[in-house]
Amino acid sequence: MQLRFNRTNSEIDKMIDDLMEKAGGVHHPEQTREMIIAALKAGQDTSYLADLKLLSNTMKEMRYTTTVFAPYRQKKKVTIFGSARTLPEEEMYKKCICFSRLLADKGYMIITGGGGGIMQAGNEGAGSECSFAANIKLPFEQSANPIMLKNPRLITYKYFFNRKVAFVKESDAIAVFPGGFGTLDEAMEVFTLVQTGKTSPKPLVLVDDEEGYWEHFFRFIKERLLVKGFISAEDFSIFTITKSCEEAVQVIDEFYTNYHSIRFVNGELIIRLTKVLTLEQIEMLENEFPELRLDGSRIELISARPEEADEPDLLELPRIAFRFHHQHYGLLIAFIRRLNTF
Repeated sequence: MQLRFNRTNSEIDKMIDDLMEKAGGVHHPEQTREMIIAALKAGQDTSYLADLKLLSNTMKEMRYTTTVFAPYRQKKKVTIFGSARTLPEEEMYKKCICFSRLLADKGYMIITGGGGGIMQAGNEGAGSECSFAANIKLPFEQSANPIMLKNPRLITYKYFFNRKVAFVKESDAIAVFPGGFGTLDEAMEVFTLVQTGKTSPKPLVLVDDEEGYWEHFFRFIKERLLVKGFISAEDFSIFTITKSCEEAVQVIDEFYTNYHSIRFVNGELIIRLTKVLTLEQIEMLENEFPELRLDGSRIELISARPEEADEPDLLELPRIAFRFHHQHYGLLIAFIRRLNTF
């Protein structure tokens, strides 16, 4: 039988409905039903066992990720990337401890890769109670650090891609300390996701060492990527470079001064705020960021759209909305920083 996601599967649809009712406690049954249909279709379409194992393990890992993070959804979190080979006596290890401790004191939680080096420093500074660890199974180098070894917020992944989803999806900011291929891979992915709008806007802070690790990186981006037209000047709004852990914390904290979150509804960009903007402030934003809006669109003060009812805890927040030009996500970061000054 060829299965379909719409309700044209006759007795199979009834059996799935009965199964969910029998299991009990199923939230959003239509979404759950689609996942069951997808699993059945995969079983029909795929005879190669390794592919089915990958699909199954991916689902299991993502389900467990959601289970671990769900109780802390209202807490802001910062993901820290950096080298597993950084030693406790090194300057950057100590700077990371300072950084994560300052964040924990402000009520943030920390997400690291759960290994040694910068990852251990991040968990050490924040403390076990304010930490998550997204570890990865590797044949060498990576094992859970002593701070997170028996922590219920330790997740050990088989697949890098699931781990990367957790790092970005569950965080409100990203901090990257100097590191090797893995660190650069993680940083570049965040650059790409923010630049293309595949993750919500969030501060990306590159915490530098005294030798200027990230300054050299910045020079490469400016002299090679920008000059050749591979990126736009507005993409420099995506990240901040600093040698100060205090400034790094300030950049993250100030990003949420007035900005709360975004959502797209029927092609309209909705920006939720913590305080109402005046008409004068909206006019200033329109004049300063005309490229951000599609022709004919204005920035409007609005109330929650009906489609936002699935996030009831956010319905009372003030909002602005406009038709967004999707080529300008770097500029959107600058726009958010500007509205945070009001």
